[in-house]
Amino acid sequence: MRIKFLSVLFSLFCLVSYVSIAQINDLKSGFLHPANKYTPGVYWYFMDGNMTAESITKDLESMKKAGIGNLIFLEVNVGVPRGNVDFLSDKWTSLFAHAEKEARRLGIEITLGIGPGWTGSGGPWVKGSQSMQHLVSSETLVSAGDRKKIVLPVPPPKTPFFGEDSFTPEFKENWLKYYQDVAVLAFPLPKANGKITDIDEKALYQRAPYSSGLVKDHLAAPDNSKGNPASAIPKNKIIDLTARMLPDGTLNWSPPAGKWKIMRFGSRNNGAITRPAPAPGIGFEADKFDTTALNAHLDVYLGKIFRKIGKIDKNNTGGLKRLHMDSWEMGAQNWTANFRREFIKRRGYDPLKYFPVYSGNIVGSLKESERFLWDLRQTSQELVIANHAGFVKQYAKRHHLSLSIEPYDMNPASDLELGSIADVPMAEFWSKGYGFNSSYSVIEGTSIAHVMGRSLVPAEAFTAQDNEGWKQHPGSMKNQGDWAFAAGVNRFVYHTFQNQFLPDSLKPGATMGPYGVHWDRSQTWWPMVGSYHDYVSRCQYILQQGRTVADVLYVTPEGAPHVFVPPSSAILGDTIGDRKSFNFDGIAPAQLMLASVKGNKIQFPGGASYEIMVLPIFETMTPELLEKIGSLIQQGATVIGNPPLRAPGLTNYPQADVKIISMVTRIWGSTAVPATLEYRKYGSGTLIWGRPVLEAKDKLYPDYDLTAKILKRKGIEEDFVADKKLRYTHRTSPDWDIYFVSNTTPNEMVANARFRTAKGAPELWNAINGKMSQITNFKTTGAMTSIPIQLAAFESAFIVFAKEDIRKPEPAAIPVEQTLQVLGGHWKINFDKHWGGPEEIIVDSLSDWSKNSNEGIKFYSGAATYHQSFEFKGNKTKPVYIDLGLVKNMARIHLNGKEIGTLWTAPWKLEITDDIKQGTNTISIEVINLWANRLIGDEQKPYDGIVGNKWPDWLVKGQKRTSGRFTFSTTRQYRATSPLLPSGLLGPVKIIQ
Repeated sequence: MRIKFLSVLFSLFCLVSYVSIAQINDLKSGFLHPANKYTPGVYWYFMDGNMTAESITKDLESMKKAGIGNLIFLEVNVGVPRGNVDFLSDKWTSLFAHAEKEARRLGIEITLGIGPGWTGSGGPWVKGSQSMQHLVSSETLVSAGDRKKIVLPVPPPKTPFFGEDSFTPEFKENWLKYYQDVAVLAFPLPKANGKITDIDEKALYQRAPYSSGLVKDHLAAPDNSKGNPASAIPKNKIIDLTARMLPDGTLNWSPPAGKWKIMRFGSRNNGAITRPAPAPGIGFEADKFDTTALNAHLDVYLGKIFRKIGKIDKNNTGGLKRLHMDSWEMGAQNWTANFRREFIKRRGYDPLKYFPVYSGNIVGSLKESERFLWDLRQTSQELVIANHAGFVKQYAKRHHLSLSIEPYDMNPASDLELGSIADVPMAEFWSKGYGFNSSYSVIEGTSIAHVMGRSLVPAEAFTAQDNEGWKQHPGSMKNQGDWAFAAGVNRFVYHTFQNQFLPDSLKPGATMGPYGVHWDRSQTWWPMVGSYHDYVSRCQYILQQGRTVADVLYVTPEGAPHVFVPPSSAILGDTIGDRKSFNFDGIAPAQLMLASVKGNKIQFPGGASYEIMVLPIFETMTPELLEKIGSLIQQGATVIGNPPLRAPGLTNYPQADVKIISMVTRIWGSTAVPATLEYRKYGSGTLIWGRPVLEAKDKLYPDYDLTAKILKRKGIEEDFVADKKLRYTHRTSPDWDIYFVSNTTPNEMVANARFRTAKGAPELWNAINGKMSQITNFKTTGAMTSIPIQLAAFESAFIVFAKEDIRKPEPAAIPVEQTLQVLGGHWKINFDKHWGGPEEIIVDSLSDWSKNSNEGIKFYSGAATYHQSFEFKGNKTKPVYIDLGLVKNMARIHLNGKEIGTLWTAPWKLEITDDIKQGTNTISIEVINLWANRLIGDEQKPYDGIVGNKWPDWLVKGQKRTSGRFTFSTTRQYRATSPLLPSGLLGPVKIIQ
């Protein structure tokens, strides 16, 4: 019997080992040849009717050839004369159907925005009654004994956040025309004139963009002070006169003794306009609280598209796959026709007598009014989530589509709450130095995905403005791209691929005004970009496997609006700040309700788990959330945080406050915060609190060092430590651990790194060339593995620990590079005459084109090919490489007539062991620079482009250009005096071992 048991046990061990090895082999295969779904994507922008079937097909075919596998389709109007295809016309929908069919043919996924422009959901078909609304008011003062007829003025609309400059006359007329009475209230005039501060933000009349630095990341907890009692309106003195007002605004009422204020409340459009929409798509934004209004919009816009393209087959690899809500840029609303009814249902009391608070009046007390405003914002958030995002998700599902959301910027809800609705939470980051810092959205998007178990985390990538001017290229973007990968992004969706509707002879061609990183087929380097996309696809494949390891979970405060920003002490750097040795995520209260505890770790159904949870330093918390936190601690969780002082809103007030204090006393043991850090056992878990928690630089969370110290005391090793500037991220599964590491400096380095895993002997996987090599020089101590890692400037690598790889370490020295020969002497260089270059020149040494006295070379943009023959007399006992030294900006190498590869970043070298031969060899190096120099050169010549929003006559009439310019673009980002950019093969070119 014992022998049989051992035999079965051995068989099971062999089966598990076989499965593990098979999974690693599958991982290797996927890394070498990533499937189409792991490729990067683009924002595919169309410019207000400028579109043709030919340009659509050319764009899509160029994407496929270059390794782009998905796109987001949007039409806008940014700085280009209108085309002849009206948005949503029969011709337009036919062209969209053509694009969708071509995408299916090519296996390219389409994600479609849910409205014209990039910002929201609306259009000219949205009526005022179904638009985003504000509750506005007018005030009239009366006294007892006044014999004048009381006529209440119609409340005016609030000034739109973006102003009225983009309003068409028709839109402005409709905006001013829409009005609907809601209520009339009267109350005795308070003795003092106190007002609530920041009322436009607190009452959701405005929500400014967080990325622009115009607004706080969160609102403070409701104020517990009473303020000046003389400023308050006694709630029991407020009289509802709604039924006393006639249609013309006349009020049939005689005021009692004293002075009275009468407020007429009405609903008006909030001034949010579809932006920057094509002209036929300009209109009201649909009501974000009302499913009927949203459904009406979706059926006009998407319904027309669906009827044209037919039933969506979810089994197709390409074509329409997803709907998309882009960054929230339509401001806030605080009213809808059924808002009062929804408020009563959700908060448990009637808001009618608190309507004066909307305009900053104090009802009852300042404390009571601030609590009402919290309830107002919370109700608004719930309606946005359920009736807008939730409804769009249901709508998408009915049509076999999923939903992606960028839940940030002017969002009047909590970003994490809104984003958790998405099938695909999405982030955004701008090119460093070329616009805003929205890196916080990457932290939010990845947090949502990790907590909710979403494997895909795309980001609108490398968005730009501020005279980016075609300066970016794969090599310049490497460091920031690796930051995004380490931060948790695992799909780049480049902003932007502008539809190239102009003739192919006119380059750089069409742009989205000054915006975007120009990721399209008119780029100089587009023929070589596939090599870079291979790198990105390999990274994205690995970073979508398993789950991300993070030890710390930051809970956000309840309430809206809210942007999750971790303590700055947990980040190294600024715009592209890297995580420290304990990674983290943020979580919204609604998501936390999904948590449980297993093995003293906080876990979620999607697989995420955390060693420790950190509460916000915030005065309020609802009893429901506090009960959940207490339950998690009882089950074994470790939690850092001081107790709340009270509940936030007026629901069950004041009993809710009493309940909070009772629960705090039970969980924390006391309401008095101890002077030192205290570890309190509660059930099976530990609660850590005290004054040191409050001594935080960022005010909302304790400093990272305190959290790290607590983790170490708990026996948790740092996940990754290095003695040089390396960033990292760590993904895990039962069979492997994989770390992505990246050199954050422009210098070569050898770093000693320590990894929190001992699953097996490590391998280094190079995502640039797909090569996998065993690491022999490593040391395992307990659960940690130490490895010396050599990386070139901004180079990255995957360090893979496979459970079944049990090799023993073999100490080895870092290899020393040896130069066999330098390819000096004569180089023949061929330029393209079409772009002003000389057909052929011969040089004795390599130099920067922009320093050349020949203007055809000095201002040259495009490809030039370097040729040389050389004698090779070395041996091949070790691998042989060619090293190009320095290249501006990409290079493709042929050796002895065979293409060897394309280089776009350091190290600028390729292995040529099998291709170099003894004796004479011929080499050609095709080098491509950027558009800037040719554009600057053309600024020396007469301007013949767009003037007054009109195309030039020579273009419209098909005439020959007479300006002498080589380039043409729809935007102008250079002057004749702009500095030229270094260009060409700068070398030295060497054969090395």
